[in-house]
Amino acid sequence: MFVRSIVADAFATNCYLLAPAEGEECLIVDPGIGVEGRVQELLAEHGLRPAAVLLTHGHLDHVYAVTPVCAGTTAVSPYIHTEDRYRLTDPLSTMSPALVVALEQQFGRRATWSEPERVVEVQDAQVLELAGLRVEVTHAPGHTEGSVLFSTAAVPEGIPSDELDRTVLSGDVLFAGSIGRTDLPGGDPAAMRRSLRDVVLPLADSSLVLPGHGPATTMARERAGNPYLADL
Repeated sequence: MFVRSIVADAFATNCYLLAPAEGEECLIVDPGIGVEGRVQELLAEHGLRPAAVLLTHGHLDHVYAVTPVCAGTTAVSPYIHTEDRYRLTDPLSTMSPALVVALEQQFGRRATWSEPERVVEVQDAQVLELAGLRVEVTHAPGHTEGSVLFSTAAVPEGIPSDELDRTVLSGDVLFAGSIGRTDLPGGDPAAMRRSLRDVVLPLADSSLVLPGHGPATTMARERAGNPYLADL
């Protein structure tokens, strides 16, 4: 599987491009603040044609560029869990005015939001056949009501398939050595604990984890050393 990542300038959010190979259709995952130009550069450089945008959840730092990315390609649609669909109406309204001002100062322009023209809602256990990839959706609330994991039975090129055989896009549910916060609106510590116990821990050790922030990891590594999984 062909995979490239972009780290957004704000909040260091990871945006991923996934495709069966160069020159084919691809999936764009979590286009955060200010990544649209670099997304277009990668598409052109590798001959990729977007088929869909996947959103692990609806926080602004994961969705801010979704509308320009969709409009700037071939009018593709974003996919988001039903419980987080409302967040695409106006994610700026969920941020403090001070934070909005700080972002505007950083990027030198007014923060604006335009809702995507067509949004596809996904559900737990749904299987998406997109861009030549079979992507499984797993609902994992706690960071937000509609947080999900997207997983596929393939790994990035160059990774030995006898060691890792699956890729999991974990959004802000699981990080290398940590987990997503639960103190923001829509967060729920009890729901996060259930998601970690019932969704994350059952993942095979042979799973490569591509999180919403920070470096990639593996499920074997997190099972052995992530303190938030140790007491479950």
